[in-house]
Amino acid sequence: MSERRENIEKTLKIGKHRRKTPLWARIGVVAIVGLLALWFFVLRGDQGGGLSYQTEPVRRGDLSVTVSATGTVEPTNLVEISSELSGTLASVEVDYNDTVEVGQVLARLDTTKLEAQYAVQEASLVAAEARVEQAQATLHETFDKYETARQLYERGVGTHQAFITARATQERAEAELQIADADRALAYAQLDLYGADLQKAVIHAPIKGVVLERNADAGQIVASSLSAPVLFTIAEDLASMELQVDIDEADIGRVAVGNSATFTVDAYDDETFPAEISQVRYAPEEIDGVVNYKAILVIDNSSLRLRPGMTATADIVVAELSDVLMVPNAALRFAPPRVAESGGGGDSSGSGLLGLIMPDRPGRDAGMGEAAQKTLWLLRAGQAVEIPVTLGQSDGRFTAVLDGALAEGDQVITDQTGAE
Repeated sequence: MSERRENIEKTLKIGKHRRKTPLWARIGVVAIVGLLALWFFVLRGDQGGGLSYQTEPVRRGDLSVTVSATGTVEPTNLVEISSELSGTLASVEVDYNDTVEVGQVLARLDTTKLEAQYAVQEASLVAAEARVEQAQATLHETFDKYETARQLYERGVGTHQAFITARATQERAEAELQIADADRALAYAQLDLYGADLQKAVIHAPIKGVVLERNADAGQIVASSLSAPVLFTIAEDLASMELQVDIDEADIGRVAVGNSATFTVDAYDDETFPAEISQVRYAPEEIDGVVNYKAILVIDNSSLRLRPGMTATADIVVAELSDVLMVPNAALRFAPPRVAESGGGGDSSGSGLLGLIMPDRPGRDAGMGEAAQKTLWLLRAGQAVEIPVTLGQSDGRFTAVLDGALAEGDQVITDQTGAE
């Protein structure tokens, strides 16, 4: 019984001794064990599994740099035809898509009132001419009387008063002839005015072209007092049209007159059409808060397949590089993640256990930016190797390499995956 009690007392003393171990020491031991387990299972597991890389070869060739823009196909010369007179359309003599010549009749207004006014003015002109003849006869009569009175006065037979009266009558006759002449000229002018209105009542085509729009029908009343309505729209030559596109202000400095381009329209998805810039306008156009500049491209439409108003997407060639090294843009966006390096001798910021815990230093290339020093990753002897390069222009898929330890056929890394 005494021995059993002694054993129990020894056990209690051992338990009291163990409870005296500090808490921070036990936490430290657990943390060390956890970090060692993390290093072994995660980092060692990655090294054991390995990585597989997706690569593309560096190629040499020609690179075309383009600027994309959207716009519409428009005729080079589009004329909207209205009526200078108000009235009722008596007839419309053309329709949509009709080809018209210069001077061809498009429509006629009802001229009943104009013809009556013209006839009245013709009669007024006849009366004005008669008054001129009457004034001329009166002038001849008064001139003869004035000469007789003057001769009698000079001989001393006639009185001074009779001479003055004859001279005044002759001068009044001259004035009446001038008035009659002015009335006749006014009558001629008014007759020409009504004649011009009669001519304007017949609407003619001012250019040779194709009728695109016809907003006129027989019996329609045309009112030109406020704003003349557009009755016809004629395109001068659909075989030679232009493409009007909006260039973003960020790209306008790279676009110039003479740049070649290609464009597509929705009607012909599988076909591209050639074009060339003939004008870049200085006036800005703001659309939804974005500043654009209008560029005009000359296009050939001799086949008449393109129609006015078609929406087009153009690629304007702003630079062409010949025989340059090119890399895919995907390679410029690639950067492998930092992993633990074998041997434990890696730097303190990008490898080993501390490299996993601490973030990488900034300054690594993560994609394309302005033309400057960038880095590419090559696959050499199964290892990813980082090299600095100087990049040039890009066509959206490939980028020219201006300088760097790079050769045609080198395999640039575009992506990576974990080993199966």
